[in-house]
Amino acid sequence: MLRAADRPSPLVPLLAAEMVRDVPGQEAVLDRLLDLLLISALRTWFARAEAPAWYRAYEDPVVGQALRLLQHQPAEPWTVAKLAANIGVSRAALARRFTSAVGEPPMTYLTSWRLALAADLLRQHPDRTIGAVAHEVGYGSAFALSTAFKRAYGVSPHAYRSGGGH
Repeated sequence: MLRAADRPSPLVPLLAAEMVRDVPGQEAVLDRLLDLLLISALRTWFARAEAPAWYRAYEDPVVGQALRLLQHQPAEPWTVAKLAANIGVSRAALARRFTSAVGEPPMTYLTSWRLALAADLLRQHPDRTIGAVAHEVGYGSAFALSTAFKRAYGVSPHAYRSGGGH
């Protein structure tokens, strides 16, 4: 558990002051302050406790670069060879370092990342088709996304979007 005394944040007084104001833009300011407060709390917690493997892996220059590429370009048709070439290391070296640092191979991580992004998009953008979400996260078709999604989440993307999943 993270307590306020563990790391006093200068954001808390700003948040308190903004909460009692009734001015245009208040909602936007509160949203940003809460985002910053969450990030600050997570950084403090990760510094104190055992941070997740993917977070610690950012410190590795090779693995960190691979994570950034996968996270920022999930729709790219990545292979370990293509990822390694973009970073300037061998395929074997990347696979070994990534698996050691993150706890799973690069393509397994990418699949999980794509599915997590798809889950977010399905809930946040109910107007987007399953096919559009599939293409945005790197799946070639709605069918391919649906198959992978059901395997991982136990429900179809449509059922998940309707509230039937996690």
